[in-house]
Order: sequence, then C-alpha cells, then structure tokens
Amino acid sequence: MAGVLRDPAHGRAPPGQLPGRPGKLDVPARRLSVGAVQRGGPARHNAAAGPARSQDQHTGHGGQPAGVRNRPAQGCPLPAVAVAPKHHGLLRKFNLKVLLRLKTCGHFQPSQVPEHAELSWILGCLTSMPRLRHLPQWKMKSKQKNEGSVGLYTYPVLQAADILLYKSTHVPVGEDQVQHLELAQDLARIFNQRFDAAVFPQPRALLSSSRKVKSLRDPSSKMSKSDPQTMATIYLTDTPDDIALKIRRAVTDFTSEVTYDPETRPGVSNLVSIHAAAAAVDVDEAVSRARGLDTAAYKKLVAEAVIQRLAPIRQRLVRLRAERPHLEAVLDEGRRKARELATPTLQQVKRLVGFC
Repeated sequence: MAGVLRDPAHGRAPPGQLPGRPGKLDVPARRLSVGAVQRGGPARHNAAAGPARSQDQHTGHGGQPAGVRNRPAQGCPLPAVAVAPKHHGLLRKFNLKVLLRLKTCGHFQPSQVPEHAELSWILGCLTSMPRLRHLPQWKMKSKQKNEGSVGLYTYPVLQAADILLYKSTHVPVGEDQVQHLELAQDLARIFNQRFDAAVFPQPRALLSSSRKVKSLRDPSSKMSKSDPQTMATIYLTDTPDDIALKIRRAVTDFTSEVTYDPETRPGVSNLVSIHAAAAAVDVDEAVSRARGLDTAAYKKLVAEAVIQRLAPIRQRLVRLRAERPHLEAVLDEGRRKARELATPTLQQVKRLVGFC
C-alpha cells in the first residue's frame, strides 16, 4: 500500500527519477502499509519495503500522499477529535506516538495544515446528507456510541479532502474503506463538472491481497485500535510476549486441523491470513506449512512469524522514543512540505469557486 509522489501540477520527473525523490526507478521505494490507528479516521501504520510504482502514480494513503503524509488512515488530530474531544496534552502525546511509527515517511499533523479543513468545507457543500448517512464509518461508530458527532458524520468528506488536496491518483485502502474512496471519486467528478475544470484526478484504490485483518477476539469484525478488548489487536509496540499471548488466546473453533475457510472457520482463517501476510506467502502456502499441526501448535507458528516481521520496526521505535526533539523537527518539516503541495491546489479551488 504505497506509492510514488507526483507534484500537484501532475508534472513528471526526469527520466529514471521519482518526482521529489531522486533515484532510479528500479530501486525499491518505501511502501506504507496501513493498519488501524483510530477510526474516526485512520488506521494504524507500519512501513515495509516494496517496489516503486509508475511515476505516473501519485499515491495517497488512506487519504494521504505517500512521501508527504501517511494516514489512516488511519492517526492525526482532526479524525481523533471526531470520535471524542481529548485533552490537548494527551492528543499531543498520541501524535508523537503515531509519528514514531511514521518517521521515515515524512509525517505531519493535518491540523497544522489548514488547507485540509478549508477544502473539506468546500467539498462538504457538494455532498448530500443521505450520501454520508449510509457510509460504513458512520453506521459502525454511531451504533457503538448510540450517537455520533457532526465531526464523525462528516469525517469521510475530510478524508476525501486529504486525498484530493494532493491530487492523489492511487490510494492504498482496506476493503472497509472502499466506499469512502468512492465518495472521494464522486466529489472529484462533481467538482470538475460543476466548475468545468480538470482539477482533481480520479483516485483509484490499491487493494492488497490481505484486504482486512480481523479481530483476534471477534473474527467477524476488523482488527481495530479502538477495540475495547485488549486481546483483540496487535500493535507495532507490542512485545514478543504480548504478541504470543494475544495469538494464543485468539478465537478459533473445536476442529484441530488448520484449514482456510473464512465462511465456516473465520477464526482459524484469520490466523492463516495473518500468517500469510507476516511470512510474505500466499494462503495456500501458509496452510501447507501448518500441515500436521493442531490449532494450538499453529498459533505458536503464527506468533513466531509476526514477532519476526515486527521485530525490526519495534527495535527502531524503541530507539526513536529517546529522540523527541528530532521527532518535533520531523513534524515541522513535514508540515512545511505538505503546505508547499497543498497551497497551490487550494488556491486553484478557491479561484474556481469564487473565493478569490
């Protein structure tokens, strides 16, 4: 779930180079993989190496451009506040925790880039209330809390602004976010037609083979940081013991053989999906590696694969925790770079709308 950055004018880089990132196209670029951070918006983020895509692709990430901002979609002040207002000190601490996961991605706080909120307001004027009411984000979160805030209700519009502000053409998303991306596509089309100008490209979804990681405690729902069950979600900061314990307690069934059948065996199939993703193999290969193991023994194999995959990331997070001044500097630099890209787009929008 990654991409290559293209400038806001849809320009191209010199042959053999990535726009904004010098280097050969055959050199692997950083790929950003999004899991859940906080939904009212973003999902948790982690980084993994992956090949660069065509230089014609400007990739957003759950609504953010790779190389400028990583989201989830999944953790930043605006969507975090949409779920429930928080004390500013706790929110700042949360932002730094997220930044630890995103340092190498050039992360910034959208709340420090006012163009996000300004474009969101304009796009909101093109969006109907019934359109938002039927989106999965609102239906899920409002049911959990028995009521929802206006911020949560209109969050998909902010997410669309996150994508369109940087003229993203490809957006890595989980299958649960496809409808939100469709809203961004509709808004891009509506705006372009309304003002007779090709301002926004149509962002396309980049879906991974492992589209949704399910909760370890309830495989009928997705794995989420906001899940109140602590055993349901694996975090990048979890210790090896934490990971082993959570997977050991994962819900399965009474059949000992390991098979992949999401319809009749969702718990075991979820473990197979996690194993396949962590070991970078397909589902069939993961099942093959489980041959001769019962589910208890297989859980140990899955835990080992996850621990091994996350170990380098966790080690770096530990080192970065001692570098708060540097992390603050990264936020400032990310904000500066983001505004360099966002300002021309918003000015173009304002001129067409008649604001300036």
